[in-house]
Amino acid sequence: MSRRIDFLGSVCKVIGGILGMLGYLFRFARLMLVPKAVLVAKLVAAESQLVACVDAVDRKKAPKPRFTLSFRLLWIALSKWLPGWKALAHVMQPATVVGWHRRIARFIWRWQSRPGRPPVSREMQALIRRLSRENPLWGPERIREELEKLKCEPPCEDSVRKYMVRPAKPRKPSGTWLPFLRNHLSQAWAMDFFTVTTLAFRTIYVFVIIEHERRKVRHWATTYNPTMPWVIQQLRNAMPFCEQPRFMHRDNDGIYGNGVPAFLKSCGIEEVPTAIHSPWQNPFVERFIGTLRRELLGHIIPLSQHHLERLLREFIEDYYHLERPHQGLGGETPVPYEAPDISGPTKLVSTPVLGGLHHTYRRVAA
Repeated sequence: MSRRIDFLGSVCKVIGGILGMLGYLFRFARLMLVPKAVLVAKLVAAESQLVACVDAVDRKKAPKPRFTLSFRLLWIALSKWLPGWKALAHVMQPATVVGWHRRIARFIWRWQSRPGRPPVSREMQALIRRLSRENPLWGPERIREELEKLKCEPPCEDSVRKYMVRPAKPRKPSGTWLPFLRNHLSQAWAMDFFTVTTLAFRTIYVFVIIEHERRKVRHWATTYNPTMPWVIQQLRNAMPFCEQPRFMHRDNDGIYGNGVPAFLKSCGIEEVPTAIHSPWQNPFVERFIGTLRRELLGHIIPLSQHHLERLLREFIEDYYHLERPHQGLGGETPVPYEAPDISGPTKLVSTPVLGGLHHTYRRVAA
């Protein structure tokens, strides 16, 4: 706050100095029209007063005069354009005028070479506010990824946060990925359960299978009563036409029993169970479930199993796979999308998803 006040004070001083210089120029133009006799009389009067001021200062009967910014700018201009100006400097030393000139030159140099990020255009500010207003769940990272997907050359996350409608909540740091996961992304899937409570306080179990390489949801299903045969059937549905991974990451849920490991082994899939109470060892599916809760389930109350399935289908197939960028994929979506090249002016069109909870954006010809 103090820096802003000092900056405003400096700006006011500069403006006052410029107005003073304009006043001097106006006086000079007016004196050009005055007869010479009158002009000589005014100069004698001014010089006599200046001599009296100098005599008072020399005798120390009066304090040292204070020089305004306009007075300093005037003498800097006279030092450049008036020959013999040093002989006219009675109240101050010529070296003082030279010091004023150096100070002004130093200020101009600092202003021209001031550090900082390039300014954000008004169009980009308006676009950031629009995305933030239409998607209150999005943070600065998510908005920046959306701008990159729209090929808008977005500013850094701090600048995005500055122009958002409301400040984003800080994200919790994710767990460390195991080297095994990094080395087997293309050959690994993960499965897990999570629960959702309906309006009638019934518990629905959601089963999810996600692909590690592209974060794509390979299969999902819901039920009120999960059993081991039901899980085995969902695994069959998730792997048609011999599309199966080499590794399957899972937790130690009791629903799996002995049948699920035996089924995976019969399919030639090596299971990778996590340690007890260690969900961070299965980060991809846990992160997807967290995203699902933050961006969908935390904002709706499903009325029934059918209602929940409709919402999940719209979120996963229409938004998560096609529109939601992922930081781990370099800002790409699980299903890659190539924006068409449009020549000429364009405009941004938004389409609401899930009743306006999220929006998708496309550039079309204007």
